Amino acid sequence: MHYILIIFFLFSSLLHSKQSDFSIIIDRPFNDALFDITEDYDRGMSGVGFSNNYKTSSFANKQAYTDAFEYLQSVSNAKGSQMHLLKVDNSANIILNKTANLTQFNEAVAVVKTPSNGYFVGGYTLNGSILILQLDSNGNILFYKTFGTKNYDRLSKLVQLNDGGVLAVGSSVTSRSQHDNLFETGLGLNDIYISRFSKNGNLLWSKKYGTDYDDIGIDAVEAFDGSIIVISTTSYDNNKNLTLMRVTENGDKIWLKHHREDERITPHKIIKLRDNNFLISLSYVNDMKKEQIRLMKFDLHKNILLDNKISTQYSSVLKDIKEYSDSKLIGVGYVRDSYNTDALAMIFNSELNMLHQEHYGEENFDVFNAVTILHNSQAAAAGIHTNENSQESNMWIVKLNRDATIASKSSKASDLFIELSKLFQDEIHSRELIIKKDLSIEFVDAMLYFEIGEYALTRIQEDFLIRFSKKIMPFLQTHQEQISTLEINGHTSSEWGNSNFTNTYLKNEELSMRRSYAVLSFIYLSQERSQQLLLSKIIKGSGLNYSKKIIVNKKEDLQKSRRVSFKIILN
Repeated sequence: MHYILIIFFLFSSLLHSKQSDFSIIIDRPFNDALFDITEDYDRGMSGVGFSNNYKTSSFANKQAYTDAFEYLQSVSNAKGSQMHLLKVDNSANIILNKTANLTQFNEAVAVVKTPSNGYFVGGYTLNGSILILQLDSNGNILFYKTFGTKNYDRLSKLVQLNDGGVLAVGSSVTSRSQHDNLFETGLGLNDIYISRFSKNGNLLWSKKYGTDYDDIGIDAVEAFDGSIIVISTTSYDNNKNLTLMRVTENGDKIWLKHHREDERITPHKIIKLRDNNFLISLSYVNDMKKEQIRLMKFDLHKNILLDNKISTQYSSVLKDIKEYSDSKLIGVGYVRDSYNTDALAMIFNSELNMLHQEHYGEENFDVFNAVTILHNSQAAAAGIHTNENSQESNMWIVKLNRDATIASKSSKASDLFIELSKLFQDEIHSRELIIKKDLSIEFVDAMLYFEIGEYALTRIQEDFLIRFSKKIMPFLQTHQEQISTLEINGHTSSEWGNSNFTNTYLKNEELSMRRSYAVLSFIYLSQERSQQLLLSKIIKGSGLNYSKKIIVNKKEDLQKSRRVSFKIILN
């Protein structure tokens, strides 16, 4: 029954969105959240955070307690906050939904992939220790380690390194214990705390950094030379500013730069750009006491290259940011007014100017905590959604397009096969074409085949392609986010007079390409401009020669082999 309720919420209570929108909300009892997300090698998406599960009283038991200590002992095995791993596929189906069962209450804040399609997950226990786990592709724990000082420590981010290992970045309260290995006291109230692990999970080193003030490590990134750039906050005299630091791969400090400004500045994310420079997402408080977005680009030697403030009507913060292959950027976070908080997605150009923005959520609290760019240039955001009139947060995954609009759920090939079969049911019934489950379309009417050596379209073929296009083009537009390629393949029979094998092959190859191009160009030229733009992104013509000839009763059917076929390939 519990899983039935989850599925119900997935498809019925998602924002103010259409049912086909890719938005997954896991509505469970008590507070739950996602803080990081990554794409899996099988093109699924995995998010990590925490979920809560408490033991509730059972009236069926009907056991009464007169001793308070006896009662407390009876509920001592109650579960609290635990790390949670959630994996979904492109059709918005949940394929992995696991909660850790560790001895201490804990939360996950970061996830990175391992070469075996598993995960490194980083988090912290609620009593002040840092956790790192390695999971296999099914979410099973391979190992987990608890580390830190004797005082309260907290992980902010887990950073993937080029050697397959990870860097844990966080903070540690100043230690006063003689038993801590790092040093006896510390630098200030809180210190930047960094630990490096090998790809096998072995701790290589742990070090503290900072000033005499209150320092908290936020994030880090590996430079092209193997050094590490770290961002942190430094708080003093009711102010909070940005501190940049560069350390070697062994953790030795190269430089530390503290940005003292009158505004309260909070760093949220650092990334390495494709030009080997770095970008930080910051927020600051303006004169109207509203949080605003600030993006800062700098080089390896701490020279600021670009520094842009993005002013918005409401308080706005980008908690994560990623770069596309064309140097555009996507950032996610939240936008807040006096009444509610919405999730925020923004697109920027390489000069850090905003191009698009979108808000998502209901009349309550919604936020995106992390974003990852997917293989097809869409993005997946993870965060928190709170139903209207609710006080409990939920885990949330949303897929976004390149313009920050919400993407549609991908359809399975089987779903598209059913839709195509209904769309062309008349043509299938009249034996003009057949559709296969791999989404290939074959013309089977004898009038649609080519004569020997011919590639020019007949009037009958053209009339049929016009009817065919009027049906296939709306289908392609509806599912354009899921469709990678529309192949138009030309075919020939294996005959070619008395030519030798080489001439036969080359002439058939040229003929098959000409047949493909004849169909491709006719369909393309018969479309309006908007449809031509769509086709230019997905259409692919190719000549397959006689490699896919039609065999009937163990013999080549020469007429049926002289054809053109279509195939739809999904992302």
